[in-house]
Amino acid sequence: MQTEIYFEDFKLGQAYDLGSRSVTREEIIEFASEFDPQPFHLDDEAGKASLLGGLSASGWHTGALVMRLLADGLLNRTSSQGSNSIDKLSWLKPVFPGDTLTATATVIATRDLRSRPNLGIVTFEINVRNQSGTDVMRQIGPIFFGRRAALVSGADN
Repeated sequence: MQTEIYFEDFKLGQAYDLGSRSVTREEIIEFASEFDPQPFHLDDEAGKASLLGGLSASGWHTGALVMRLLADGLLNRTSSQGSNSIDKLSWLKPVFPGDTLTATATVIATRDLRSRPNLGIVTFEINVRNQSGTDVMRQIGPIFFGRRAALVSGADN
């Protein structure tokens, strides 16, 4: 995939539409069976009896879906070099079977990486909403990006 966006291209307040993804009951149960086997993620009745009010996706499942949206909607056309953290992650409302999640990533900070002049850090706030416009997840964290001149010239400072 061709790199189109480098560190220098990110501007404070710039927002990126990451697209949408629907969630199925089968996916919720399959993910939970493997990674988060709590009853309210596996069984309709246990979900109804929980404070979630119904079978719902694991927060980690929601995070994985959002990571896919982030990769497909932005990162795979950038000079992304990965991340070393998430500063804040909040699951605000449950995600239920049939929900369609839509995500937006907004640049909230940029800074030079002094220890590696060929890279910069962009901090994003990622907001995720369901089909009703209800916020279901919010994530804030940095991502490392290569600089255009460093990557184009092959410099490795």
